[in-house]
Amino acid sequence: MLPVFDGHNDTLLNLYLTQRGGGRSFFEASDRGHIDLPRAREGGFGGGFFACFTPNPRMADITADEGLIKTATGFEFPLAAPIDLAYAQRTTFGLAALLFRLEAQSDGQLKVVRTADELEGCLTNGVVAAIFHIEGADAIDTDLDTLEVLYQAGLRSLGIVWSRPTAFGHGVPFRFPSSPDTGPGLTDAGKELVRACNRLGIMVDLSHLNEQGFWDVAALSDAPLVATHSNAHALCPVTRNLTDKQLDAIRDSDGMVGLNFAVGFLREDGLNNADTPLETMVRHIDYLVERVGLDRVGFGSDFDGARVPADIKDVTGLPKLLDALRAAGYDEPSLRKLAYENWLRVLRKTWRG
Repeated sequence: MLPVFDGHNDTLLNLYLTQRGGGRSFFEASDRGHIDLPRAREGGFGGGFFACFTPNPRMADITADEGLIKTATGFEFPLAAPIDLAYAQRTTFGLAALLFRLEAQSDGQLKVVRTADELEGCLTNGVVAAIFHIEGADAIDTDLDTLEVLYQAGLRSLGIVWSRPTAFGHGVPFRFPSSPDTGPGLTDAGKELVRACNRLGIMVDLSHLNEQGFWDVAALSDAPLVATHSNAHALCPVTRNLTDKQLDAIRDSDGMVGLNFAVGFLREDGLNNADTPLETMVRHIDYLVERVGLDRVGFGSDFDGARVPADIKDVTGLPKLLDALRAAGYDEPSLRKLAYENWLRVLRKTWRG
């Protein structure tokens, strides 16, 4: 089975929240959430970016079984308020510790990867590869001391914002229809953060960042521009998606876009409706491939953080998407690029080692 490496999941947060109420185990098959190890094996999930996301305190009071806590449920979801540094650090450390505990308990079946060679080895040997990713730099202090420590712990990917402001920049609200040009760009601290990530070899994730912030990163960064879980604004004009001009900049930097499976970012009408055909996903892939090139497109599912098409359901549905792409004319070498080779390529260009 062709392994799929995925640009974004919120499985750590889902486990973190559900465990408070008896929870589910990552190592046992379940009908709760989108990813666990048995279902990952069934779906050919080779690994991905495991996000550490700090929910707003009111979100943290909602168990993951009560709803999809991060995704807009209609045409507009307001920009969330900034959160406290100490709270964000406490939550981020808890989620990172959970990831490392999963690695320790997996009996070699899951590995937190820190180099492209480690990632390639996992994909070759059937070990689930996990990238320690932070979604929203709320837990990073402006002196960047936390960044240095977290890098040593294994952090290899960082989103400057989620859909709320941080000390570093401004996220987009969930709004449809709307441009992603929703506010000011990076702060001075945000520009220093980008430079520090370049120096350390931490990938900067542009998903959730507003358009002016995107252009600030593009002007500063010496690494490929990457949006781990975003789609084409031309096909679904929601703030979270990328305009043609942004896609052209990603192409010109030899960067990467991961297709977000969230139905509200796929559908022309922006509705959060799971009755969304696989052809809608294929249409976005076709558009992205035409705009940025086959070598710069992959998947960024947003599993465990979004409502996905009913035909996908969870990680076991990945082969259905690959079959739909085959039916649309993608050959096996092209599918390998989309499934994992493009992620491996862009990380080799970004990481130090």
